[in-house]
Formats: sequence, structure tokens, C-alpha cells
Amino acid sequence: MTGAARRACLGSGLEEPAGVGRKWEYAIRINFRQGRGRIRGTLRGHHSQLRCPEASPMCSVPMVSSRLQHLLTTTADAAAQASGCVQRTRNFSGATLCQTLVFGWLSHPTATLDHLCQMAAASGVRISPQGLAKRFTPAAATMLKQVLEAAVEQVLSTDPVALPLLQRFNGVYLQDCTTITLPSALASIWSGCGTGDGHTAALKAGVRIDLAAGTLHGPVLAAGRTDDRTVAAALPGLPPRSLRIADLGFFSLTDLAAQETAGCYWLTRIQTGTALFDDTGRRRELATLLEHQVTGLTECVVDVGVNERLTCRLIAVPVPDAVATQRRRRMRERAHRLGKTVTADRLRLAAFMVFITNAPAELLTPTEALVLGRARWQIELLFKGWKSVGQVDQWRSQQPYRILCEVYAKLIGVVIQHWLLLTAGWDDPHHSLVKASAAVRDAAFTLALPLQTGCRKNIRRADPGTYQLLEHPDLTYDLPSTA
Repeated sequence: MTGAARRACLGSGLEEPAGVGRKWEYAIRINFRQGRGRIRGTLRGHHSQLRCPEASPMCSVPMVSSRLQHLLTTTADAAAQASGCVQRTRNFSGATLCQTLVFGWLSHPTATLDHLCQMAAASGVRISPQGLAKRFTPAAATMLKQVLEAAVEQVLSTDPVALPLLQRFNGVYLQDCTTITLPSALASIWSGCGTGDGHTAALKAGVRIDLAAGTLHGPVLAAGRTDDRTVAAALPGLPPRSLRIADLGFFSLTDLAAQETAGCYWLTRIQTGTALFDDTGRRRELATLLEHQVTGLTECVVDVGVNERLTCRLIAVPVPDAVATQRRRRMRERAHRLGKTVTADRLRLAAFMVFITNAPAELLTPTEALVLGRARWQIELLFKGWKSVGQVDQWRSQQPYRILCEVYAKLIGVVIQHWLLLTAGWDDPHHSLVKASAAVRDAAFTLALPLQTGCRKNIRRADPGTYQLLEHPDLTYDLPSTA
């Protein structure tokens, strides 16, 4: 447990439990089925069971073991009965079917029916590939969706990363959505936007993750055509003194005002066309203001909005000419695909990196704000891992409900994977979650996770990584190097 977390909890009258901060080694023993299918493994790390008031449960190996067992047995069986997926137990129960699909695709994202049958056999169920193929029904998809929703409700966290910049806030939350394009036959379930490629079905997953404690909110699911802000409304509220970082898809002065009223801080880019007023009350054009006043890293106090007038800090820095040129090229290419024209203001603003925040200067310096703004890409890397490694948006079949079952099962898998990562290294900023995730997948069935060693990040001197910068915000590097 970090010193800051210990002081916060001791100040509330809680006693520090024995063994906090000590090394631990526990064996995971999860009986997925009475009498057979026992999964055993060993997990090593630092153990903490201290829970602060009003906080998410602190993640420990016994807790993950208990919740995983309940999710993939009791919850899965109840969902199977409610959906009609399993009406009488012969080979598969709801639990064994869910375990077969979740662990099968977690272990091998491109698993064939033969691979899944082998996973079923390891759980004590003998079935042919043809028999398994018949299990991919609308009822099975409903069952897996219910299990996913139950998993999302289990919000866990670990000891915060011991970085002073993150510990100033009651959580530093990154928020975003990702879209999974589905076959058009599923448009009645998850309607898309009807892109130029003719895809009329898509699923949008909204996620929020705390950089400090690893708390994962979501994925909450919505139709692909749903606005990002509407999806985010289904996520839990943020605690006071937390900091939210999100992209322009979530930009709303009304939402920012509500968060400020709730005692939360925010850091965001500013939407083109947003009304901006200087300290004299004079309305200013953002591009003109930046061109006339910003020659290096600059901050000033401004008011944004007309009806919702918010006072905040504007932090800006010019980007290299090569980066500005690349941004403008991408803007024009995207506008061309959509049959639109890029406005002159957007092209001018491409020469700057701009953020606004309501966090006071004593909590967040301009350099630190740029570092945290850069850290928003960590959630993009999370989605990249889900898609490029977990392959939640790829499948081998053309059968719609088999595809839907596969998407739900893989999303359950990434939630379980995140739980396991919290127990074994999240609080170490030098721990590579990419390498640790690979270790989880390699040992998905046995749950023997060698995560505490062998998964270290490589220190980058020329181009420091995000956690290197969060640990040392003043480390010299080219701040606007990312387009």
C-alpha cells in the first residue's frame, strides 16, 4: 500500500490490517464445476485488502478468485435459465458453456470449433464441433450478454500507482468509446450508422479507466449510432477531486459545468467554434488569440461558452511544422471521404496543441497538463489491445449469432483479464501491461500467471514512455511530437 493511501485510510479511523505491504503468494483454486473442472494456479505480487470508505473494493487474489467463480458458475447458470439457452442439463450447463467460450477465445482469439471443443473437454464436456456450432443461438447470445453485464458491475481497484502527479487527484480517469462493426443481419439488435462500406450494424462500447488505481468502468454497450456522450451517461459517476480526461466526442459545456459543480476536475481539448472570452470580457477568436500570443508553452485564464460561461485555464503550445502539416493532410483526407470541406479555423488550429482545464495551477502545471493530455492515448492502447490482440472485432464465421456470441465472450474475457492484471503489477509504473496481458492469455485456462517478473517495460531515453513522464513530468522531450 502506498503511503498516501495508508494515511487517507488511517485518517478515517480504519486500522491498517496485518501484512499490508508484504510479499504474498496465493494459490488460485476455482471449482468451476462440482467434482471436476478444478482450475489451480499461483499468482505472486503485493497484497492489500484495505478498503477506504466509498471506494471500489481493493483487488486481491482471494477476491478475484471468488468473483470469477461466482460469475462463471452461479451467474452463468442463472443467465442460461433466464434466456432459455439451457432448458435441461445434459452436456452443457450455462456455466460450462460460458467457460468454454470465454476461456477458449481468451486463450486463442482465432480459436476454431475444434479448439473450443478441446476447451470443453478440459471442463469435462464431450461434444463435436457440429454439436457446438448448434449452440450459437440468440438465447446463447442473450446469456453471454447478461454475464458480461454482471461482470461490468463488479468494479475492482488496486493500490494507486505511486506517482505524485497521479496521487494529487482522487483518480485520473480516461474516457472513450470504441466501435465494433457487425454483420448487417444484426442491425435489428445493434444498429450502425450505415457507413460508405454498407455496414448497417455496429456495437459501441463505452469505457472509463483510472490510470492510478486501475478501476475499470465498462464496457457498457450501445448501438453503434449512439452518441458518445449518451453512452458515457451509463457509466458510474466520478468521485469528487477526480480528474477526467476525454476526447472531443465528449465535449459539452453543460457536462463540464455539472462535473465542476460535483467537485470534479477536467482536462480536455476545446471544440472548434466554442465561444471564448478573455479576462476583459471581450470575445476572442481562438485561432487568432493563439497566433498572436502563443510562441511557446503558454497559459491564460479565459471564459468559454455563452449560455454556460465557464472560467478555466487555457494551456497551449505550438507544434512543429511537420506535425501541423500532417494534421492538415489527415483533416483533408477525412473530409474528402465524408464529402465535406475543412474550415479555415480548423486548419489554423492544427498548428497548436490546446487544452482547457478547471484544475488550479497548484494542482497541475502547464507541463503536467500536457503530459496528462498525452496520457489519454493509454485508453487508445487499451482498445488496440482488445482489437489487435484480443481480436474482439474479428471472427472466423459468417453466422450472425455465432459472431455475436464470440464478441460477447471476448469482451467478458478482457474484463476478466483486467481483474487479473490488477492483482499482479498494476501499482508498479514500470510493469508492462502489454506483456502481462500476453501472460494472462498464455495461461488463460490454468490461471497460473507469472506476471510479477519477466514483464518489465523497457526504459526509453530518446522518446520517454507515458509512465516515465508521469513519474518525471519535467523530463526533457518534445511535448508536441504527437500529431
